Amino acid sequence: MTNESYEYGTAANKALLERETAELLAFGRNFPAPNGGSCWLDDLGDPDPSHGIQTWITCRMAHVYTLGALNGMDGAEELVDRALDGLRGQLHDDANGGWYPEVSIEGVPAEGKICYTHAFVILAATSATLIGRPGARELLNEALATFDRRFWDEETGLAVDTWDTAFTELDPYRGVNANMHTVEAFLAVADVTGDETYRTRAGRIADHVIDWASHNDWRIPEHFHADWSPDLECNQDKPDDQFKPYGATPGHGIEWARLITQYALSSGKPQKEVDRYLDAAERLFLRALEDAWNRDGTIGLAYTTDWEGEPVVTDRMHWTLAEGVNTAAVLARVTGKQVFKDWYATFWQYIDEYLIDHEHGSWFHQLDKDNHVIGTVWPGKSDLYHATQCTLIPLLDPAVSIAPALKAARAAR
Repeated sequence: MTNESYEYGTAANKALLERETAELLAFGRNFPAPNGGSCWLDDLGDPDPSHGIQTWITCRMAHVYTLGALNGMDGAEELVDRALDGLRGQLHDDANGGWYPEVSIEGVPAEGKICYTHAFVILAATSATLIGRPGARELLNEALATFDRRFWDEETGLAVDTWDTAFTELDPYRGVNANMHTVEAFLAVADVTGDETYRTRAGRIADHVIDWASHNDWRIPEHFHADWSPDLECNQDKPDDQFKPYGATPGHGIEWARLITQYALSSGKPQKEVDRYLDAAERLFLRALEDAWNRDGTIGLAYTTDWEGEPVVTDRMHWTLAEGVNTAAVLARVTGKQVFKDWYATFWQYIDEYLIDHEHGSWFHQLDKDNHVIGTVWPGKSDLYHATQCTLIPLLDPAVSIAPALKAARAAR
């Protein structure tokens, strides 16, 4: 593939994005579980029953195939409905409210109620509401009511993390990852429903993150105690934990940079305030790359670093490159700076050479530091969320959440 295919804003890159969108959506069509929801997909795109039916994966696939429907994919609406069947059915806790983290392939639910999961329920229901799927708005109303009651802390302006199944005991752990996806979901709700309460909440979360990062050399603390004091040593003995890795996660710094930019552009704040958010976004993006890109003798982005910026887990996760594409595109469009256009091309070249499975489809989800495929944290190709979004976001309005932005772009054609 020519270098022009990787360059931001070129016709060749647009063709790459459109081709990859279609290939990803085709790869994931077999996700529906027999009783509703989404299976975890293996290397070939077939269901892997060993991972059960996970709520967050189900939500991601509902969201992705909403994007497919908006993109004109035949049969996408029915796939969205199959995912929603799971959210209304076996994944929903009819006794206590809310959603289980997952159920086994036999339908046995896992314990606990997790903010991260519920943020994705909101995102899925919001996207499905946008395209008018049956029951989607009712699902969204319930998801928001549950989140407002159980996870949103109005006094602090942040979301708590984990309850027991019956919502009787709140775990003392607090986490930024769940809050990041809460920002994503809240911005989508505001864009789709017009309820600006949720945009305001997203901004409160973003303000906390910027404050924490600015006092920590632009490395975002990920884990916190119940009083929201940082727990910088969390999981030092288990640095590659799937959801709570030790240290800083550069990919999250990159992802936060885009969400902060989206919030700033949509907030209605004076330009001076918008510029402050954009400055923070640039600092987060560039800090992440200074710390983690090509630091250990081979190309790629390290998964985590310590608090001095030294790589800890050097595996390459596919989602970090997808978010790199998204944020580089958004910052290139908003600032016009060449540095972000250069990073965009760098990321796409890496994705094409190392992450896209040109034989079987989709992207490899995890590589080691030498860019060999491994599956210690992310076996198979679980879902399409990060990869599909990065084939669309570079072409869309950076001030608007992806689904309504895609709808508007298609309507303008």
